[in-house]
Amino acid sequence: MTPRLQARSITRSFRIGGSRIEVLRGIDLDILPGETVFLCGASGAGKTTLLYTLAGLETPESGEVLFEDKSLYALPGNALARLRNQRMGFVFQSYFLLPELTALENILVPAMIRGHDARKRALDLLDRVGLADRADHLPAELSGGEQQRVAIARSLINDPAILFADEPTGNLDSKNGAVIITLLLDLARMDNRSLVVVTHDDQLARSGDRLVRIEDGRIAQPL
Repeated sequence: MTPRLQARSITRSFRIGGSRIEVLRGIDLDILPGETVFLCGASGAGKTTLLYTLAGLETPESGEVLFEDKSLYALPGNALARLRNQRMGFVFQSYFLLPELTALENILVPAMIRGHDARKRALDLLDRVGLADRADHLPAELSGGEQQRVAIARSLINDPAILFADEPTGNLDSKNGAVIITLLLDLARMDNRSLVVVTHDDQLARSGDRLVRIEDGRIAQPL
């Protein structure tokens, strides 16, 4: 099977004062269509930087990321932004919901950027994440778990081929965290969508198809 996403020899470093900190040290990774992959590792291991690099959000110092046979960082900025909007979905630890918009309106934002009328799909997604009765509620009127469900629905509005989730359970208790991971897995598998999740929770990570452990900027033990 042809990988949906390929990373080849990815390196990334940051300068802090006079020091150069190597964060990614030659990462090679393939993500298949419909595959659910969890990136685990200690704080500072490089897993979030890797996720952002795979998703076209942080340019590597060297190496290449191919998504659906397109070299992400060879694309002009507007083409890369359009690809992220139309073919990728993003879920973060902080929900990043616009406080003045209702749950339904927040879900519609990526579709509005694309110029699509997606109200019917947004209502269907609200139902799929168990919030059909919360469409007109503002974020402040929702629990943390409910806000993350809205964020997940928003990530799916443009029917992306791949979802990226960075510590999506980080602000939730263990019970709600497990519910969110199960929801992400179910929604990805239902539509043969690839899913890449960063988490520090090994137990949650083992519910995916593959666990990739990052240590000191390298893949230490893909399972």
